[in-house]
Amino acid sequence: MKRIVQILILFIAVTVTGQQSEYTKEEQIKDLISDSFQGIFSDMDLEALETYCTQDFLLLENGEVWDMEKMRNYIKQARAQKTQVKRINSFDFIEIKIEGKMAWVAYFNKAEFKKGEEVVNEINWLESATAILTEEGWKLQLLHSTIVPEE
Repeated sequence: MKRIVQILILFIAVTVTGQQSEYTKEEQIKDLISDSFQGIFSDMDLEALETYCTQDFLLLENGEVWDMEKMRNYIKQARAQKTQVKRINSFDFIEIKIEGKMAWVAYFNKAEFKKGEEVVNEINWLESATAILTEEGWKLQLLHSTIVPEE
């Protein structure tokens, strides 16, 4: 009887640990998306590209292909403008799939552009991304973005 209880406790511990690690991986992917958008598109931080993206990263944005060079140039130009408008991102995750060291995620992305407390613009996208697990953690390899038309 004692042996059965020990096996049952071990089984429950393994099951709970497995569920927590899967939850953790999904949270890591959500954090990758939100942190990368904050660093790259809100803070316009060039180092964020290296932190959150692979060297062969591609952004497919409404019919355009952006590689790392184009991303760097975009950030440099945006930083030079020294705008007072701040971008605030929010995400509504649709689905996340993780297979080994590869993940894909689909989500809605909303960016509010504020000057002080006033929202001066809002853009909504439907996006998907793939990420790979590197020695440094999860990194974006591909981001596909389509603007959702206003209703």
